[in-house]
Amino acid sequence: MQLGMIGLGRMGANMVRRLMNGGHSCVVFDRNPEHARPLVADGAAGAASLEEFVAKLEKPRVAWVMVPAGSPTEETVTALAERMHAGDLVIDGGNSHYKDDVRRAQTLKSRGIHYVDAGTSGGVWGLERGYCLMIGGDREAVTHLDPIFRTLAPGRGDIPRTPGRERSDGTAEDGYLHCGPAGAGHFVKMVHNGIEYGLMQAYAEGFDLLRTAVTGQRPQAERYHFELADIAEVWRHGSVVGSWLLDLTAMALAEDPELAAFSGFVQDSGEGRWTIEAAIEQAAPADVLAASLFARFRSRQDHTFGEKLLSAMRHKFGGHVERPSGG
Repeated sequence: MQLGMIGLGRMGANMVRRLMNGGHSCVVFDRNPEHARPLVADGAAGAASLEEFVAKLEKPRVAWVMVPAGSPTEETVTALAERMHAGDLVIDGGNSHYKDDVRRAQTLKSRGIHYVDAGTSGGVWGLERGYCLMIGGDREAVTHLDPIFRTLAPGRGDIPRTPGRERSDGTAEDGYLHCGPAGAGHFVKMVHNGIEYGLMQAYAEGFDLLRTAVTGQRPQAERYHFELADIAEVWRHGSVVGSWLLDLTAMALAEDPELAAFSGFVQDSGEGRWTIEAAIEQAAPADVLAASLFARFRSRQDHTFGEKLLSAMRHKFGGHVERPSGG
């Protein structure tokens, strides 16, 4: 199947590579031509403009937008809609607000163009591990795109089946799911990222507690100097708190036990805030998720070892680079 990818950053480029490795053909475009050159060398068809990009796509055209949420996505989707025709499909795979998806889907529907939102999790590891996909849009469009989603997703691998799902025949166990109409995919991804904030904060606070157990605030006989990399490693083997985030934490601590490369200035990417806004709208308690978001705000004023660990985790799974204070 053919797909066009707009935005060839850390995730977009690797998604193209995974699709081509899976037998699909790709047309690629990025405002920075240098980002496209390695992919063209690997067999993708390059485009120097949006006009050329659309012209190289076969009908019904499929264009995946993988640019930063907000104005860049809005401008790209609008420009695509002006150049595409009824029956074509636009996928937003970034971290857009689900309310923007609902609005865009209605606008594109008036032109006969399908709009699909695909919350995408996998970070810089997705090329090898695959991408967990949370999808919103009309069923016809999502069904048409199934070969793309199936190739990008991790597949069942060697994960044991959840007891009680023996008769289930959906795609959730393959790592992708049609969650509902427009906006539903990004709503699920928004909550996913809100939970991620909470999980990361719990690890950060726990390891900070372990690190400060040696301080003079404790009685001499109760001062412990823990090897944090070893504790992270032992928890990876049989512990109920094991997870991929813990795997990345163990990796970061093994590489740099003091996390000297990180200041502890922890950025938030929007989804955490939107999760709390949704909780307020729904009058649903989200104590831990709210606290984890506020902890990131505080990290920009006063840094702890725990916040260095948050930065290290963000760098490991998503390649996020710390912004300097005030940046």
